[in-house]
Amino acid sequence: MSEPALKPIAAEELVRRASAVIQSAKFPQLATIDGLQPRLRPVSPVKTDGFTIYVANLRRYGKTAEIAANPNVELCYVDEKHNQVRITGVAEVVVVRATLEAIWSTNPLLRRYLGSIDNPDLLVYCIRPNRVRYMEEWALEYYEVPLQ
Repeated sequence: MSEPALKPIAAEELVRRASAVIQSAKFPQLATIDGLQPRLRPVSPVKTDGFTIYVANLRRYGKTAEIAANPNVELCYVDEKHNQVRITGVAEVVVVRATLEAIWSTNPLLRRYLGSIDNPDLLVYCIRPNRVRYMEEWALEYYEVPLQ
């Protein structure tokens, strides 16, 4: 039995659908590599700019050393309809003060738990995509989403 072919979806519609999944599924899973062992954990993004995702972190967390050793990561969003978006990219520590201040000012949880934007334990990663894929409800095939 042959597998059904993916129905064509216009590039703009793929971007719209993938963006809707990101908006709906607030807590993606972040995959990193620890030596030869993959690691996966839920994260709470602090900013989303298209398919560029910002994630706050504490220096003492395990993913800090993992990302320092290998900044290649993947985020996976799954919405309530089981649609998926996978963002493959590179995690970079945000050092631009204006970007950090903008994130800080819109995130009351960061302010509550860390007290100051200058808390030395705070890191913010910018995950810049090099590939975005979208899958509809267990279709078992991904669409390549154009990067914005």
